[in-house]
Amino acid sequence: MAASKEMTDQSRRSFVKQTAAGAAAMSVVPGVILYDVARAARDPGDAVTDRTRWGMLIDANKCVDGCTDCVTACHEENGVHQLGRPATDAQWIRKVHLRDKQTGREYGIPVMCQHCEHPPCVDVCPTGSSFKRADGIVLVDKHICIGCRYCMMACPYKARSFIHEDVTGQAVHAPRGKGTVESCTFCIHKVDAGEGTTACVQACQHDALVFGDLNDPDSRISRELAKYPSRQLRADLRLNLGVRYRNI
Repeated sequence: MAASKEMTDQSRRSFVKQTAAGAAAMSVVPGVILYDVARAARDPGDAVTDRTRWGMLIDANKCVDGCTDCVTACHEENGVHQLGRPATDAQWIRKVHLRDKQTGREYGIPVMCQHCEHPPCVDVCPTGSSFKRADGIVLVDKHICIGCRYCMMACPYKARSFIHEDVTGQAVHAPRGKGTVESCTFCIHKVDAGEGTTACVQACQHDALVFGDLNDPDSRISRELAKYPSRQLRADLRLNLGVRYRNI
């Protein structure tokens, strides 16, 4: 009887611990649990390391001026809704129209977070919410972002947006919150799922965008960067960008 009672007490204590843990988990800010579940579901061998550095190559000659398929796909994929307010609408990616004053050549290119090796946004963030993963992807932790917008001022590429409005219809893989800053994530939900691509690349009908591992010499992006010249935006800042451009 004593042994039976001891086993019952142990079972009760175990149940209470599990219930308390579950209750605590449910009280965490939405998005944290989803992230932990997704992380736990991944194979340990797929852990993020600096052996990989994700990057993108954009060919201005192939990018059709006026086409915004990449912008539409990005915003739809990540639940970013445009409200018709250009001054305050969030933009994870935008098309920029350029004109060469000497030659008169005009063209448009997509601009997003450049995923710098030395990101100024991370340097100025007072809470550590702006951070860079080991694989080079620069992100914002919405749970500790205080909306100070120092990162927006520090970014040379105007790649970050502040969320002014209440957010509805969020995508599970891209939690957003009023009063926080956000930017392109290189579709980490796709990267971490092993897809090795982004929504903008998938949507481009002109093969103007190439995404891949810059550290893999056999990847398409590495082969093309080795074969053809490319440029970084504001290369003089020496930030070693993850996004490169050709024919600009």
